[in-house]
Amino acid sequence: MTFSTKIAFLGTGLMGDPMVRRLLQAGYSVTVWNRTHSKAQVLRAAGAKAAASLPDAVAGEQVIISMLAAGPVVEQVMQEALPSMAPSTLWIDMSSTRQSEAQQFHAMLQKAGHAFIDAPVSGGVGGAQSGSLAIMAGGSAHDYATVETILAAMGRPTLVGPAGSGQVAKLCNQLIVGATLNIVAEALLLAQAAGADAAAVRTAIRGGFAESRILEVHGQRMLERNFVAGGQVKSQVKDMHNILAAAEAANITLPVTQLVTQRYEAIAETHATADHAAALLALEAINPGQRLGPGPDKLS
Repeated sequence: MTFSTKIAFLGTGLMGDPMVRRLLQAGYSVTVWNRTHSKAQVLRAAGAKAAASLPDAVAGEQVIISMLAAGPVVEQVMQEALPSMAPSTLWIDMSSTRQSEAQQFHAMLQKAGHAFIDAPVSGGVGGAQSGSLAIMAGGSAHDYATVETILAAMGRPTLVGPAGSGQVAKLCNQLIVGATLNIVAEALLLAQAAGADAAAVRTAIRGGFAESRILEVHGQRMLERNFVAGGQVKSQVKDMHNILAAAEAANITLPVTQLVTQRYEAIAETHATADHAAALLALEAINPGQRLGPGPDKLS
């Protein structure tokens, strides 16, 4: 099957908006829909068509992309959209959900004569804006091949296995990100508390085995106390819970993941919408009198 260049994109929030813009820049015709219609309307100036209703958005489209808050929202939107979908539609869900949810979506769509790919992303708003997202796709090789070019307009796609595998890869990614954020926060706070220049320590260890994008980007965020949301704490908490659920389903124990989850749950009580670099704030809360950097907190 050859797909047209017409796409329905559902969910134009923090990540969805720049992803739509990348598709438009690549020459695709995109109809957008969002529960808050004004968010979809903003994209009209960039060349998108804004549908007033979900049925209007998906009617006649062969490719549907969703970028929504969580699995239950994806399921609700999918069920509402199904009666209006054209035959043999391919639905790409780029939201972060549980593996079991992605597998359920696959079964639901397959039963109705449609195809499904779960393709969660990593790279945050910056990656969405630059078209450099890491895209982890789960689905059949045939379905992936038909939409690989579409995915490539938004980032670097990789097929990692059958339906549900994309979510597993995303959970692995988020586990490494979440844990590393906490370790970077601890390292920088230790450096300062022990009398060293935390910024200089970060510079000194970069390029060695401790180098990472987290140290580069979020280490600098911590030093600047810049917690304006890229990836939100509440999203990281959701991911951590999904990781633990996947571990339970796979019959393995992840003790470090359990500790990292507790740290994010602590900061979510007061800073749920802050950037996940706010792991530093949770660390400072249990170390009275210790504070990294001299500047004020930037939260919005």
